[in-house]
Amino acid sequence: MPLVCLTDFREHAREHLSKSTWDFIEGGADDCCTRDENMAAFKKIRLRPRYLKDVSKVDMRTTIQGAEISAPICIAPTGFHRLAWPDGEMSTARAAQAASICYITSTYASCSLEDIVAAAPRGLRWFQLYVHPNRQINKQMIQKVESLGFKALVITVDVPKVGNRRNDITNQVDLMKKLLLKDLGSPEMGNVMPYFQMSPIDPSICWEDLSWFQSMTRLPIILKGILTKEDAELAVKHNVHGIIVSNHGGRQLDEVPASIDALTEVVAAVKGKVEVYLDGGIRTGNDVLKALALGAKCVFVGRPILWGLAYKGEHGVKEVLDILKNEFHTSMTLTGKQVSGINEVTIKQCS
Repeated sequence: MPLVCLTDFREHAREHLSKSTWDFIEGGADDCCTRDENMAAFKKIRLRPRYLKDVSKVDMRTTIQGAEISAPICIAPTGFHRLAWPDGEMSTARAAQAASICYITSTYASCSLEDIVAAAPRGLRWFQLYVHPNRQINKQMIQKVESLGFKALVITVDVPKVGNRRNDITNQVDLMKKLLLKDLGSPEMGNVMPYFQMSPIDPSICWEDLSWFQSMTRLPIILKGILTKEDAELAVKHNVHGIIVSNHGGRQLDEVPASIDALTEVVAAVKGKVEVYLDGGIRTGNDVLKALALGAKCVFVGRPILWGLAYKGEHGVKEVLDILKNEFHTSMTLTGKQVSGINEVTIKQCS
């Protein structure tokens, strides 16, 4: 039977991936309250459709940081794609290029950046950076991604320490080594393992350090992990180019707001001075429309991309993206929305 929604891809991945890989992908922090609330919060929002509007031509295109994408649905940074499919991030990059959307490549990619770029040389790609304690290593990485044609630097701010992920502890998974050696360390993998050396993350990084990064690159700097008005205002003050409202898929601090619940506060705080994006909990085209209605420029999708990879690699990711895009087109049409990127759809919060 064909897989017709993202839930179908999730179930297929759960049935076919090893337990340790599934737990690593799906796990959240502590009781997983935030992970689950990311999705549940969308269901508390109702759309208010407008009819007798000409929707014979619906245009999903938008721009992010000046680059056009085919729809406001892009790929969030997640690590270790080879856990789900042998070609890993190369397959993900090819699917993103074919869909004409942005793919944020993770610091913890399981393929070399050179191989990822070679797999999809025309793709729009941003790079997600976990800040290393050694400034020279950060400098070298930034220079490398800039030379490889990445178009933005996404600095993750919500991991001064890895969250308390019980599934990984239960499975006796050391995020630095054990999962990778168990799932990926076969002799025939050749020289893949050097790309899996997870580096330490600097817990001392603070707002004043952003000027150093800005001096290192001409790339626009996006902060990923902002959830509050106060931090959004500081981001604008420090001249960043964008914010991804995110709680790390519920994998860091549990019992923080769902991303969609934090979005309005952040959008109001930046007053249109920087672009605001969202990740966390996107599972349907309606979810995409709700995020845009609340002020997001586009959304980024994480776990469902890995489910697609586990299904059929590049083609599975393409199917996931196609489903989301088709659902979003339907949502736009049935709410009377002709153009993506204009948050004119009215919504209602359920009590």
